Amino acid sequence: MAAPREYDDIVVGGGHNGLVAAAYLARAGRRVLVLEKRDHVGGAAVSTQAFAGIPAHLSRYAYLVSLIPQTIIDDLGLEVRLARRRYSSYTPLPGDPARGLLIDRDDPAATARGAAQLGVDAASWAGWTDMYERIASVARRVWPTMVEPLRSVSDVRALADDDEVWDALTTRPLGDMLRRFVADDLLAGIAATDALIGTFASVDDTSLIQNICFLYHVIGGGTGDWDVPIGGMGAVTRSIAQAATRAGVTISTDTEVLAVDPYGSVLVAGSSGPEAIRAQSILAGCAPAVLDRLLVAADAQPLERSHAIQGAQLKVNMVLTRLPRLRDRTVDPAAAFAGTFHINESLEQMERAHRQAAGGAIPDLPPCEIYCHTLSDRSILGPSLADSTAQTLTLFGLHMPADLFRLDNAGARRRALDATLRSLNSVLDEPIESLVMTDAHGAPCIEVRTPVDLEVDLDLPGGNIFHRPLRWPWAQTAADVGTWGVETRYPDLMICGAGARRGGGVSGIPGHNAAQAVLARA
Repeated sequence: MAAPREYDDIVVGGGHNGLVAAAYLARAGRRVLVLEKRDHVGGAAVSTQAFAGIPAHLSRYAYLVSLIPQTIIDDLGLEVRLARRRYSSYTPLPGDPARGLLIDRDDPAATARGAAQLGVDAASWAGWTDMYERIASVARRVWPTMVEPLRSVSDVRALADDDEVWDALTTRPLGDMLRRFVADDLLAGIAATDALIGTFASVDDTSLIQNICFLYHVIGGGTGDWDVPIGGMGAVTRSIAQAATRAGVTISTDTEVLAVDPYGSVLVAGSSGPEAIRAQSILAGCAPAVLDRLLVAADAQPLERSHAIQGAQLKVNMVLTRLPRLRDRTVDPAAAFAGTFHINESLEQMERAHRQAAGGAIPDLPPCEIYCHTLSDRSILGPSLADSTAQTLTLFGLHMPADLFRLDNAGARRRALDATLRSLNSVLDEPIESLVMTDAHGAPCIEVRTPVDLEVDLDLPGGNIFHRPLRWPWAQTAADVGTWGVETRYPDLMICGAGARRGGGVSGIPGHNAAQAVLARA
């Protein structure tokens, strides 16, 4: 019998973060093996030709880039190109979609005039700008700590240097801050979307999960800017995979992990039966709940104690023959769709949708947001499409928890899509269905993924894109201070995926931090 293979480190899962961890470890001279059960790496951060005969490579599951630190790009020599979005967002006015607010980052005066024309009073606009200026200051100060050992909450609070905003963000429901700084329903809703995407909560939830989600969305890069990755999210992942390979990482695809012994070995499905592979450390890029199913040890205890993990988003990918006309004729659709297009996302509308979903019903007017990747980057299209008026649209629907889809995923998926398209059409001057391209089989180029689909496709518990409930990006106990937020009760087992304390499925931060935790012990 052959002796078991041995490595310094084994990474379970070849997603974005697993590859980052592997690259850092290999660059430090360690022998690293990445195990991926699919026939390709990338996990949720891949680009795919989703429609037969349509040469459009969509970021099928992921959205935009915000949280990947420049230090990771520089350290690994990643060839990542990002396009800045001039227009932050466009939001039609609830009840009067022939008018809307376009937020132009290059022309704040025009944005202010547009808000005034919609009836936003001076006090609300001043509160809005003051809130975001102060949040930006906090973000610039706190962002660098994301790739450092965990600091205490008191240290981070002192670093933030704004006790009023700190307390508003971290001690009381976000709804309090929005109503105090921004009385206007439309403006409050624009801000609240960053708190609710993928998180099933009210802005007034006392658990503050919406506050944590909001913080992650506004902290990225120290600016909160969400940039478009040239070539799609798959291009980012390919660059990380290339960096890992250059560093000497061994990547084994089509390799299913059967069990993880946290004391130094992984059991995989081999061609002639199960094979044990030994390692000094094991890094898990999968969700903690998935790792729980794999753990085999006499003293094994669950890493994820929540039994109600669920995502709450609907993901819709589309390819259109052209951009749709808006009811608001004063705004160029190319500007409205280049940023984040907020649809029925005033604060009142989102709270109503949350109540409906919490009551077990698909919201009748689902809040959703949409953007057009190809307005910033046509490289994801083949030549025939790139030279045409064709565009891709990526839509995220809010308040679509997994529980709504459990009993009849296919039926609920159809109903959710119908309701979402009705919501979108309510702000357009023509039905979106009339512009959807058809594929080689004559089927419409619309792909819909529910949380249950994500659970099946990507092994995300409950379709939760964060792997588990989000947590504050600083130490919660004295014992956590100085750790990396990736450690488990087993010294040689680390979490290197989005389920780490400072998560982010496409940020690379958990991968970086897990690698640093391993190297600190080496």
